[in-house]
Amino acid sequence: MKLLDTTLRDGSYVINFGFDRKQTADICLELDEAGVDFIEVGHGVGLNASNRGQGEARETDETYMAAASGAVKDAKWGMFAIPGICDLEHLDACIDFKMGFLRFGVSIDAYKKAVPFIEKAKASGIVACVNFMKSYSRPPIVFEEAARYVVAAGADYVYIVDSAGSMVPRTVRQYCERIKDLPFGFHGHNNLGLAVANALEAEACGAELVDTSLQGMGRCTGNTMTEHFVALMHREGKLVNLNLMRLLDAAEEHVRPLLNQVGHDSVDLVCGYSGFHSSYMHVIRRYALKYDVDPRLLIIAVCQENQSEAPDALVEQKASELKGHSATKHHFTLSHYYGHEQENL
Repeated sequence: MKLLDTTLRDGSYVINFGFDRKQTADICLELDEAGVDFIEVGHGVGLNASNRGQGEARETDETYMAAASGAVKDAKWGMFAIPGICDLEHLDACIDFKMGFLRFGVSIDAYKKAVPFIEKAKASGIVACVNFMKSYSRPPIVFEEAARYVVAAGADYVYIVDSAGSMVPRTVRQYCERIKDLPFGFHGHNNLGLAVANALEAEACGAELVDTSLQGMGRCTGNTMTEHFVALMHREGKLVNLNLMRLLDAAEEHVRPLLNQVGHDSVDLVCGYSGFHSSYMHVIRRYALKYDVDPRLLIIAVCQENQSEAPDALVEQKASELKGHSATKHHFTLSHYYGHEQENL
């Protein structure tokens, strides 16, 4: 099993995609020298996201590529890409910079969109992963069908992605068991405090890649914490090639100073409870304000009908139904949620 650290990609959501070139190079260097196998960098939403209204990153894609390329000596480094937000032509720069891996984010219902991207990446010697965002929104058997299709098309890894941090270990196992004969990875979020437990379950089920981030830095309540996961693996005699002290020092010096949230946001917890993807938070905000209702109750009501999307009509209907029946009114700014990429899937 290998570790994929996503601090510099998923973690960028926490600072509004604000990592600069030096921070990227410095953290890449620390992760590489600590023995991390895969290092992901760039805009949180992925390639070309700054040009597609997903929030403008501090640096260009090419600047992040140059920073990683210059700093990483042993690990593979790479980026995230969502077909539709990026086009095949955007892979050209990845090829020019000799990127080690690309991860293509798709919904389970639109898995065929990944195929031409897989083919182009593989033709250039780039490891190709397919991340099935909101994996929990479809039954394991449907997930399995999509996973087998993209592996047959050439994907090196397929990913179970707990985008909303809503899965529990037994659910993770159900998805893992459907694809245990395929090379797969796990990407977790911590909305319900189970990111590490879910990652441990995936590893026990045979995951070949597990995503983590320093200090758990990531969207909403964050990802599986690199330091926690590596420490637990060391206790089992695993991942002993990773230098835990070096990772702890990197987190203290480069990441912890960027984190200012104390405690846990109850809206994030409700996202995990309901299986709600925070990229639709702008829709929740719009109708929670319009109808003066608690956004947490609105999220729950919407997800009882649809965990995959948050269509305006459905959200407004639920907000209208809640108006006058909610004891707790809207008092959340919901201003720290960046990106709305799920609308492009």
